Amino acid sequence: MKSTKKYALTYFKGMAMGAADIVPGVSGGSIALIAGIYQELLNSINSFTLDNVKLLAKFELKGFFKAVNGSFLLSLFLGILTSVFALSSVITYLMSNHPIPLWSFFTGLILVSAFLILRDIKRWHLGVVLAVIVGAGIAWWVTNLPPTTTPNATWFTFLSGSIAICAMILPGISGSFILLILGQYEAILQAVKDRNIFKLAVFAAGCVVGILSFSRLVSWLLKKYHSATIGLLSGFMLGSVNELWPWKLVLSWRTSSSGEQKPFLDKNVLPGDYLELVGHEPQITAAITAFVFGIVLVLLIERLAAKLLD
Repeated sequence: MKSTKKYALTYFKGMAMGAADIVPGVSGGSIALIAGIYQELLNSINSFTLDNVKLLAKFELKGFFKAVNGSFLLSLFLGILTSVFALSSVITYLMSNHPIPLWSFFTGLILVSAFLILRDIKRWHLGVVLAVIVGAGIAWWVTNLPPTTTPNATWFTFLSGSIAICAMILPGISGSFILLILGQYEAILQAVKDRNIFKLAVFAAGCVVGILSFSRLVSWLLKKYHSATIGLLSGFMLGSVNELWPWKLVLSWRTSSSGEQKPFLDKNVLPGDYLELVGHEPQITAAITAFVFGIVLVLLIERLAAKLLD
């Protein structure tokens, strides 16, 4: 019964990760860290070793499924897929029609989560403080990088996949945003639309190499320098608020693969200046309400998770 509750809870956590992944600028890794499944996700990814893959090659499916923590991964993956198919239209609608409350909600959610995670650090020292500052600085810098023009070569498609997939286990920075910075966002979307199997296979191969390598690095850091690594990951989340800031002035636009005009470069502005610069109401009341709701939701989920696993 306890295991059933655990995997049902993992399924709902997967749904939360899927909902976050739909929103450019929000990382599924942040949700994994918030939901308390970050370490188990890393361990499960790291379990894809050569010995375990040999079990699959020998058709020892039961042994392979157990070795890679298949019940956890399956529950999580099904939850992610459920959100992608069930919530994508809702979140896309909110992004287009109610962006300020939506971004305010995620800002509250990410901020309170970062502080809750920092609360779990048992021993604070200068290295932890510096890790938080460095993490926040890196995320702030990355989210300010302009999209670049990059080569359309096979090797760069592979490299883009290996870098972008790291966002799955790197809180604070989304994979879609990394692809946008690398100038590969539209290229990958176009490959999906054109069913360019070769390009997508190269990209997927990069993703596999990237996540298997990077998860081992993060696991090693957590084992050797746990407090400082948690501080660094929390810093990434704090710095990512720069990208989530609800009030933005669009400086230039880009044409998407579907022919739509979408923001290309923008900058954050104060709510008081938003009406004058953008020509729309800043929706202060709605923003504060959504911000508080994000905070309350995280606190409720944390309490509910503790009760379900008692």
